Amino acid sequence: MLPSIWKGALLLLDNPRRIWTVAFLLLLIQAAQIITIVHRESLTFDEDDHMFAGYMMWKTHDYGLNPEHPPFVKLLATVPVLGKALWTPPLQGRFFKIEAYLDGRDWLIRNDGGSQWLIFRMRLATVPLALGLSLLIFLAAWEWFGSAAALLALTIAVFEPTMLAHSGLVTTDMGLTCFLLASIYAFYRYCRNPSIARLVLTGLAAGLLISSKHSGILLAPMLLLLAAYEVFSAQDGKRSQLALRLLGSLTVVAAIAVLILWSFYGFRYAARPAGLALSTSLVDYSAPLHSFSRNAVLFCAHHHLLPESYLMGLVDVKLMAQGYPTYIFGKVYPHGFWWYFPILLLIKTTLGMIALAVLTIYALLSGKATRHREFVYAILPPFLYLAIAMLSGMNIGARHVLPLFAFAALAISGGVVALINSKRRWLWTRVCALLIVFHIASSLAVFPVPLAYGNEAWGGPRNLHNLLSDANVDWGQQLIQVKAWLDQHPGEPCYFAYFVHPEVTPEMYGIHCQHLPTVDTAWAGSADLFPADIHGNVLISAGDLSGCEWPSGKLNPYLPFQKRKPDHVIDYGVMIYRGEFSMPQAASLSYAQHSTDVLSKGDAATALSLAQQAIQLAPDSMIAQTALGDAAARSGDTKLARSAYNSALELAHALEPGAQPNFVPDLEKKLAALHP
Repeated sequence: MLPSIWKGALLLLDNPRRIWTVAFLLLLIQAAQIITIVHRESLTFDEDDHMFAGYMMWKTHDYGLNPEHPPFVKLLATVPVLGKALWTPPLQGRFFKIEAYLDGRDWLIRNDGGSQWLIFRMRLATVPLALGLSLLIFLAAWEWFGSAAALLALTIAVFEPTMLAHSGLVTTDMGLTCFLLASIYAFYRYCRNPSIARLVLTGLAAGLLISSKHSGILLAPMLLLLAAYEVFSAQDGKRSQLALRLLGSLTVVAAIAVLILWSFYGFRYAARPAGLALSTSLVDYSAPLHSFSRNAVLFCAHHHLLPESYLMGLVDVKLMAQGYPTYIFGKVYPHGFWWYFPILLLIKTTLGMIALAVLTIYALLSGKATRHREFVYAILPPFLYLAIAMLSGMNIGARHVLPLFAFAALAISGGVVALINSKRRWLWTRVCALLIVFHIASSLAVFPVPLAYGNEAWGGPRNLHNLLSDANVDWGQQLIQVKAWLDQHPGEPCYFAYFVHPEVTPEMYGIHCQHLPTVDTAWAGSADLFPADIHGNVLISAGDLSGCEWPSGKLNPYLPFQKRKPDHVIDYGVMIYRGEFSMPQAASLSYAQHSTDVLSKGDAATALSLAQQAIQLAPDSMIAQTALGDAAARSGDTKLARSAYNSALELAHALEPGAQPNFVPDLEKKLAALHP
């Protein structure tokens, strides 16, 4: 049987037209998977932000609503809706993140209303990025390792769960991955056969890369290292000349890339149009950075070397990485770990793909893989990307290392073909074929919820929420399925702690549950007041169940639910518990958050009453004690304020040492500010 299959495969690979036919069919399968996935997904965490910002860029040339990310993907996604007369909310001059998230939410509620049609159109506009990436993988593998490798690499990519999960979303990760590979591949082709056209193409790809996501600037050290490899691989007498030519070529690439970046900002330095300014100036926003980084940013700003919005995004990336909590193996940490991404890759990659990667390493070490130059281009860029990600401190999702999956497909294809072409052809053919089938089967087993993929060695997607969090499991994509479940249980009381609320509101999808408090309701409101003892259905999304956004797991009001088996699970990411529940910590948190919100509006008396009720529900709540201290201080009750702040400070000192800086200095400052 196998010899017949092998002969058939050889006949296929001898015919370019048949190869392209199979590739086209694989791309159709990929497109069908992506469309099916995004059609059933509600808005994920960042999408309304990106969609609204992209629309406003087109309509008002305002680049200050979402400066955290460059414009390209946002502009691309919103092209299909430009012809529609859409209502836009009046801007309120809030902090730019709050403004973009909440205005984006209101914009979609008013114009889409939960129908998903507007959202679906914008998502479809990003699908060419995923298909383009797969086509690039196919072309690069063909040129580097042959036609068999091309089909193998494409097959791996088409069924790779993490790549599928982020293929149809209006986010920046797929744009980054597509244009990073395009830049590396274009530079390879230029080095192999230099021409002005290939140099310009490299610059174009690099420009689209840095216009898609800020981490695209990592292309610079990648190209420098690849250029160094080219120089040291050249003959002795030609190295100096080649080094000068490549240095000049990289300068041209950089110039083209920066020119393209400026074009997406309308060749305007100011982030916002005339009459509007950023809610926080670049000088103030960059103040917490280390002096070197801050001075570099301000130097670029002073000389207008890069657009203001782009520089704000670079600052935001650095700030976010400085103190973002990490959830892994069932525990919240106030900081990141260098080993987070290697472990994550072992969990989020199919076992078939991991085994194929191991075989590729064997092929390289044993000398069976002889295309050294091509393997350098396939391995060095993702290796550098992973190394920098490991040191970044921001550990919230496999999407942040998405390029690794694309480059892995390329490298694996070369390693597998090298093994199949070695002496034990039939053995390697059988082994690799089985591993590829396993890769496909493992991916299809989680379809159509690839975002929650975890391989079988770690308990699969059903256990993933106990290991990882955020965009690895639950990014707010389940509301359509939650609505369907609630429709099957009409009239039953429901309480919902949802990871993306209030950035995305469940009411948009016809879900009307009591809103339980979360980290995000602390700054954006919308949590409902409720008693400690409730009955009905309690829905908690995986992100809130893990407490991944809290600096300390001890602050998570839903810790008791971690020990209880849910009665039902929706798309591996929303846990449903049915019955009677005592939730004093969550109830106290809702009162404390309301107290803080009311106090910000100047109503100290009501804030004090709410804070006192929060204390009655949970006297050991640091957040409730802080709210009481704030309200009492504003009301002039210094004695009560000092007592509450001291209690809060004592509770803050009981947290993990790494979490204490988030609370202790602020509480000490508040105590010192009280009158004797």
